[in-house]
Amino acid sequence: MPTINIDKKSLFDYLGNEYDTEGFRDLGFRFGIELEEETYKGEVEDEDNMELKIDISANRYDLLCFEGLSRALGIYLGREQTPNYRIAPGAKPQRIVVSKECAQVRPYVVGAVLRGVKLTPERYKSFIDLQDKLHFNLCSKRKLVSIGTHDLDTVQGPFTYEARKPEDIKFIPLNQTELMDGHRVIEFYGAKDSPIEKYLDIIRDSPVFPVVYDANGTVMSLPPLINSEHSKITLDTRNIFIEITATDFTKVGITLNILLTMFSGYCAEPFAVEPVEIVYPDGKSIVYPDLEPRTMHTTAKYLNGIVGINQSSEEIVALLRKMSLEAVVENADKGEISVKLPPTRPDILQECDIAEDLAIAFGYNNIPRAANSEATVGVPLPLNKLDDIVRREIAMAGWTEALTLSLCSHDENFTYLRRTDNGNEAVVLLKPKSLEFQECRLSLLPGLLKCIRENKMHALPFKMFEVSDVVFKNPERPTGTQNQRRACALFSSSSAQFEVTSGLLDTLMTALNVPHRKGAGGYYLEAADIPTYLPGRSANVVRFAENGDKIILGSIGVIHPEVLRNFELDYPVSSFEINIEPFL
Repeated sequence: MPTINIDKKSLFDYLGNEYDTEGFRDLGFRFGIELEEETYKGEVEDEDNMELKIDISANRYDLLCFEGLSRALGIYLGREQTPNYRIAPGAKPQRIVVSKECAQVRPYVVGAVLRGVKLTPERYKSFIDLQDKLHFNLCSKRKLVSIGTHDLDTVQGPFTYEARKPEDIKFIPLNQTELMDGHRVIEFYGAKDSPIEKYLDIIRDSPVFPVVYDANGTVMSLPPLINSEHSKITLDTRNIFIEITATDFTKVGITLNILLTMFSGYCAEPFAVEPVEIVYPDGKSIVYPDLEPRTMHTTAKYLNGIVGINQSSEEIVALLRKMSLEAVVENADKGEISVKLPPTRPDILQECDIAEDLAIAFGYNNIPRAANSEATVGVPLPLNKLDDIVRREIAMAGWTEALTLSLCSHDENFTYLRRTDNGNEAVVLLKPKSLEFQECRLSLLPGLLKCIRENKMHALPFKMFEVSDVVFKNPERPTGTQNQRRACALFSSSSAQFEVTSGLLDTLMTALNVPHRKGAGGYYLEAADIPTYLPGRSANVVRFAENGDKIILGSIGVIHPEVLRNFELDYPVSSFEINIEPFL
C-alpha cells in the first residue's frame, strides 16, 4: 500500500479548514484512505510545518499526489464538480516518429503537452513525487513504463524516438556537466550511490539503448534512466512536453492519463491538454492522450444487492457522483444506469468496482445490518478431496511426505532424467533469478531425488512421497499452460527393492477401488522403455476406464544409474509417478 506525504496546512486550507487531525482521520476512513501519522517536515516544530502520512490503496493511482487527493476529497464532500478533462481545441499536435529499432527494447511511446503551466516550489515537488510514485508502483520500477518530462521551449519538434548503439548516444545527463555516451552513463551511475543505479540493469546488456531526440538532434532523454540537462524543467518552465516509453501498451496509456489529469489543472486553460501524434514504422499513427470517459452499464438492483442497501436509481446516481463517477439513469422502470468512468479511474474494471464506490459514498457504517439469508456449507474441491485420500493412504503405509519446490532447472527437468527437450512441454520463466529456478517442473521425481541427496546423513531406507502439481504447456488452454495433480513415491536402500514400490502402488490402487486386472475399471503394468529407468526394469501404469478406454497414468521402475549420478546419489532407487486426476 503506497504512502504519500501531504502538507497538512495546504490540504486543510483546500478543504476549507473544516477539519482537525482527528476529523480528517474520520473523513479518510469513510473515503477509504488511512491517516498513518502527522509529523514535522523539518527540525522546526511549527503547526504550519507539518505533513500528513496517508496510506492509499495500491490501485488508486489518482490519489498519489496532493492534486489528486485534494480534488477527490473535494468532490466527495460536494465542494466541487468532477473536472472536464479534454484535448485543447484547435491545438496542433506535436509529433514523435518511432524508429523500427525501438522494438528491440521499448516498443511503445506516448506523449502530450501541458501548456501555460504555472509552477511553484510545492507544485514542482508534487510533480516530481508523483512520477516517482508511479515509477515505483504502476510502472514496476520503470521496467514496464518510464516517464520523461521536458521544457518544451528548450527543444524543437518533430521529435524522434530511436534505439541506437550506446557509443552513438552523447548528451549531458540531468544535473551533470560532463558530456557522456551511453556506456559512460552506465559506468558513471553504477559507480556511485544514485537513485538511478537500481534501473541500470533494465538496458545495461541491450545492444541498443532507447533515446529521444528533438528536430535538431539534441538528446532529450535516455529512457528508462535519465533526462537530459538541456531540456530540464525549472520553476520558470511554462510549457511541459511529456514523453513516456514502455514495454506495456496498456499501462503506458494509464500512466500518461494520470500524470495529465493531476496537473492539467495548472494549465492556462485548466484541464485542457495538447495532443501528440505518434507515428510508428509501419505508418500507423495514433494521437494521444485519450481522455474520453469509458462507459459502463449497470442496474440499481445489482448495486443495491451487492452493497446491501435499498436506494433508488436517482439516489445511486447522486452517490456515484461523490466518487467522481458521472452517472445517468437510462431506464427508470428497469433501474438501468449508465456510468461514465473518467480517465482518472483505471481501477474500475467491472460492475462490482462501481458497487464498491457506491458503498464508500453511502458509508459502510450506514449500511443496515442484516442476517445472511442464504446459508451455505463449504465442501472441499473434488480434486483436493482425492488428494487427501491418496496422501493419507501412502502415509499410513509408512512413507514420509515431502513438499518440494515447483520450480527447477532445465537440466533437472530433462538432462538429469535422461529426457530430451522437444520445446513443447516445459513452461519456461522469462527472466529467472538463478539457474536453479528456470522452469516449472514436469515431474515430482527430481524434487524427491534432491530431497534424498540433502538427507544422506540419515539412515536407510528412504521411503518418501509427494502429491502435488506439475505444470506443462497446453496451447488449448487460455493461459497456454495446464496443471496436473500427481502422486510420486520412491524407495532407496542398499537394493532398489522394486517390489516395495510396486506394493505401495497396489495398496494405493486398492484404496481407490481400482483392481489389478486387464479389464474395465482395472489397472496393470505394461512394459515400456523409459529413459529415466533401467532398460527392462520400467513399465507404464495403465488403467482401463469403465468405457474401455486405455489411459496411461504414469510410470514405474528402477532409476537408471546415470540419473543417480546426476543427483549425486549412492544407493539404488525405485519409484513410481502417476496422474491421479483420472480417478475423479
